[in-house]
Amino acid sequence: MPGGMDIECHVVCKIAGQTHDMNITPSATTVTLPADPYPLILAPATTALVVIDMQRDFLEPGGFGEMLGNDVSLLRSAIAPCQSLLDVARKLGLLVIHTREGHRPDLTDAPPAKLARGRGDRRIGDPGPMGRILIRGEPGHDIIPELAPEPGEPVVDKPGKGAFCQTDLALILANAGIRTLLVAGVTTEVCVHTTVREANDRGFECLVASDAVASYFPEFHRAALAMITAQGGIFGWVAPAATACAALAATTA
Repeated sequence: MPGGMDIECHVVCKIAGQTHDMNITPSATTVTLPADPYPLILAPATTALVVIDMQRDFLEPGGFGEMLGNDVSLLRSAIAPCQSLLDVARKLGLLVIHTREGHRPDLTDAPPAKLARGRGDRRIGDPGPMGRILIRGEPGHDIIPELAPEPGEPVVDKPGKGAFCQTDLALILANAGIRTLLVAGVTTEVCVHTTVREANDRGFECLVASDAVASYFPEFHRAALAMITAQGGIFGWVAPAATACAALAATTA
């Protein structure tokens, strides 16, 4: 069994008219987290926080994102909610995982179709305002200082939009016995959404912190969150970071 657990029970919960099947370890502390479309029951011991692609090139003034004409302040609005989630997760000892999108310096892991896409003057691998664009080891590829990983927190470098594609994320989560993902990061409709969809297909329950994710396009952000909760939570749950933090913090009260 994941995480060395060998005694489980199957629970069918009736919540807001929905039937919600869960496997819960009897001795585990569980949390009921108010969310859309209905409350999520999770066990902190089998929950991880995944912070997606909060990288300098995407969020900092003068980075690649701003060079493309985007308003980076829209993404930076997610920093404070991410900090709150990190603080609570670290205090509770939850597994915290960070991801970064980028490629090897020789671009051998970058599909030709991805390299060819786009009509701007600069593409992946070209010189940018913070080093070569989307290249591992360059200054712009790094996570912003405000959300810097602490020692021991895995950083998953991914060549695609989803955090599971061609990475060891699934192995890390399996080895830790993780079943529920709290998801934060950027951008809502691209790397966050792709990762949540991948996780859903792999059997994880996902809650997206609505204000700890962000997009350069507010209308895309709103639509992406709505798609997650549609049809009774087809991809997962959505709740503000403060709601998630309060529910988790209550376990220590």
